[in-house]
Amino acid sequence: MPQPSPLRGALLMVAFCVMAPLLDACSKLATAQIPVGQITAARFLFQGLCMIPVFAIMRPTWGGTKRDLAFMVARAICLILSTYCFVASVQYMPIADAIAIVFVMPFMIMGLARLIFGTPIGRTQMLASLVGFGGALLVIQPSLSAYGLVALFPLGCALAFSFYEFATQAMSTRVDPVSMQLYTSVAGIVIAAPILWAFDGSGVTELDPVMPDAINTAWLFGVGFWAATSHFCMTVAMRHAPASTLAPLHYLELPMAVFLGYAIFGDFPNVLTWVGMAVIVGSGLYVIRHEHRSAQARPPLLPDEAI
Repeated sequence: MPQPSPLRGALLMVAFCVMAPLLDACSKLATAQIPVGQITAARFLFQGLCMIPVFAIMRPTWGGTKRDLAFMVARAICLILSTYCFVASVQYMPIADAIAIVFVMPFMIMGLARLIFGTPIGRTQMLASLVGFGGALLVIQPSLSAYGLVALFPLGCALAFSFYEFATQAMSTRVDPVSMQLYTSVAGIVIAAPILWAFDGSGVTELDPVMPDAINTAWLFGVGFWAATSHFCMTVAMRHAPASTLAPLHYLELPMAVFLGYAIFGDFPNVLTWVGMAVIVGSGLYVIRHEHRSAQARPPLLPDEAI
């Protein structure tokens, strides 16, 4: 177990924020000809292929428990749902708009903590959450008018990714990040491949697989490659710094997403979307800051109380 280093964790999370929008860009490019379900499955296939040589070189040992195996499967399911929802959204929406809506995640994590762990929510936190959701509506409203209910897919992505982060954090101190990424990829493809097989030839646009040409194979590989590298950085980051320290850095994805969206697809947020982004980021940072202070005020968990 490496010695925790908040600075190293922060730098790794910044790397994640730079690379994750590249994954999103490859996904959006692939949606021109490849079904959303196939892109989702390809993510796990190519992510696993990228991790195999790393696993072979580093030869990590499994340090988890039987409960961690359940977390691993749950992590894969959450990532399948998150990936599918996000790819389905960027098929029609600008990447930056979809990511901005996904950034209601801190409010969802706070609500889930209340439902699952009984964590109390103060009035100011509730107000910040309502303001943040209001900001999300500013982004969703024009997208809902232009694209229909697909504009709500990023909310599903945010919910699934919230559980994905819970599972990642629960295992991060015991399971090596290389093992975590490879085993999650294997679990993901084992779950996703039979679904594609069942829908082969069905005519269902989102799930009926097609044979990709060379350029689309390159986009699918890019989805897996950037997924492997970016999420590896995020997983290692969580070994060096607590989630409360890393969470604000997630917002660095937005400028990268705006840049890629404009450079590749010619998308640029309108004024209303910029206002919504600012509201979401401001409210999210407030919630994260409040949670960080609350975590510092709590007594540390005893070893048998930790997840």
